[in-house]
Amino acid sequence: MFKYYGKFAPYLFLLPAVIILLVFFFIPFFQTIGLSFFDYSNNIYHANYTGLHNYKEILHNPIFYKVMWNTLLYLIVAVPILTIFPLFLAVLINQKIRGVTLYKILIYLPVIVSIVVAAIAFKWLYAQEGIVNYFMQLINLPAVSWLTDPNYAIYSVIILTIWKGIGYYMMIYLASLMSVPKELYEACDIDGANFWQKHLTVTVPHLMPTIALVTTISSISAMKIFAEIYVMTKGGPLNSTKTIVYYIYEKAFENLDLGYASAMAVILLVIVMAFSLVNIFCFERGKYKI
Repeated sequence: MFKYYGKFAPYLFLLPAVIILLVFFFIPFFQTIGLSFFDYSNNIYHANYTGLHNYKEILHNPIFYKVMWNTLLYLIVAVPILTIFPLFLAVLINQKIRGVTLYKILIYLPVIVSIVVAAIAFKWLYAQEGIVNYFMQLINLPAVSWLTDPNYAIYSVIILTIWKGIGYYMMIYLASLMSVPKELYEACDIDGANFWQKHLTVTVPHLMPTIALVTTISSISAMKIFAEIYVMTKGGPLNSTKTIVYYIYEKAFENLDLGYASAMAVILLVIVMAFSLVNIFCFERGKYKI
C-alpha cells in the first residue's frame, strides 16, 4: 500500500504549485485572451463580441506607438546600465578589501526599500524646489523641471529604476563569480595580465550565461514598469512617461475598457515571450538542444 502511494508521492508534492499556477496564472491568462475579443467601452456588464476589432484599433492608435516607444526607450537606457554596471561593482566587491560587507549592504539597501517609498522620495528630490535643483543652483546651473518637462521626465524615472536594480543584479553576479576557478586568475597573474585583462579574458567569458540571464530579466522588468510612473508622473507630461503596462492599467481601471486593455496585455505577452525566445536561441541553444 505504501509502495503504491510512494509511486505518486512526487506528484503530490507538485500539486500545491500546480494549483497556485492554475488559479493565479493559467485561468487569468485564458480569461484575458477571451476578454480581448469583447468591447466593454459602452457597458461593462453587457459586453459585445467584436472579434479582432480591439487589436485593429490598437494598431491604429498613435498613443499605443507612443507608449511602445517609451517602453523601448526604457529598455535602451536602463538595460545596458543594469547589465554592465552591476558586473563592474560585483568584480570590485569580490576583491579582498576592508569593510566589504558594509559595501554590500549599502549597495543592496535600495533593493529592500519599498518602490512606493523610493518613488515618493525621488519625487521630492526632483521637485522644482527640491534638493537636486538646490545643488544645481549652487554650481550656477538653472533649475530643471525634472518631472514636468517631457524632455527630462522619463529619464528621471529611469534613474530610480536603475538605483533600485543595481544591488539586485550585483548579487546575482557575485553568486556566479564564486564559481570561477581561482586557478585561471593565478595563471593570468603568472602571464603578467593586469586587472582589466584578467577579468576580460576570464571573468566575462565565464559569466556570459549570467550576463544573458541579467539582460533578459532586466529587459522584462523594464517592460513591466508601473509603480514608479504611477507615483511620480501618472504617465505625463503629454504621455512622455506612459509605458505599455501603465497604459493597460489606465484603460482597464480608469476607463473600464477591459477588452482593449486585455488586447494590449496579450500583445505585451507576445513581446515578453519573444525576448525569452531570443535568450534561449542566442545564449542557451546548446543547453536546451534546440
